[in-house]
Amino acid sequence: MSARGKSTGEIPRSTHRLPPGQKLAEGFPVLDLGIHPQVPEDQWKLTIGGDVEHPLTLDHAAFKALPRIESVSDFHCVTTWSTYDLKWSGVRFSEIVDRVLPKEDAAFVFLTSYDGYSTNLALGDLLKEDVLLADTLDGKPLPLDHGGPLRLVVPHLYAWKAAKFLRTITFQKEDTPGYWEKRGYSNTADPWIDDRFSKG
Repeated sequence: MSARGKSTGEIPRSTHRLPPGQKLAEGFPVLDLGIHPQVPEDQWKLTIGGDVEHPLTLDHAAFKALPRIESVSDFHCVTTWSTYDLKWSGVRFSEIVDRVLPKEDAAFVFLTSYDGYSTNLALGDLLKEDVLLADTLDGKPLPLDHGGPLRLVVPHLYAWKAAKFLRTITFQKEDTPGYWEKRGYSNTADPWIDDRFSKG
């Protein structure tokens, strides 16, 4: 996976940086459910569980103590805008996987947020090297309007999969549709094949 968020998987990708149907935005627009939950730092926690060997709950200090990376990637919103070269810092999702050890048949992940949002992903999508739990943007603490204190970043998928205001991460044997998936959005959300809506 490159810093541009283009997959090297089996599906052929455009060699152009902008996925089909997208246009370049000015700045970094804000799009969410309209709820910006302000959780005090001393009350915030991230709960990770489900079909794992070692469930884990992280408070703010415990999350900050995990090994960190910086990553630059592009961001593609299903509403047809994209923005380039966002500079994130946080913890690789694979770091979490290594700590909780999902069971062999836990092929899916369901995420919930402090604003009531939810989304689902295949575990394989979350193991790509530029997928991270981000708590900084452009070298500053992640602002509330962009999902602070913690959001998921999944550069190779449409951004509705990149849940803001993260609260829980649950590993599962079965796939569970999230907020937008229940409302007709694609389960797989691949911007390079214009995969916006469910075919069912």
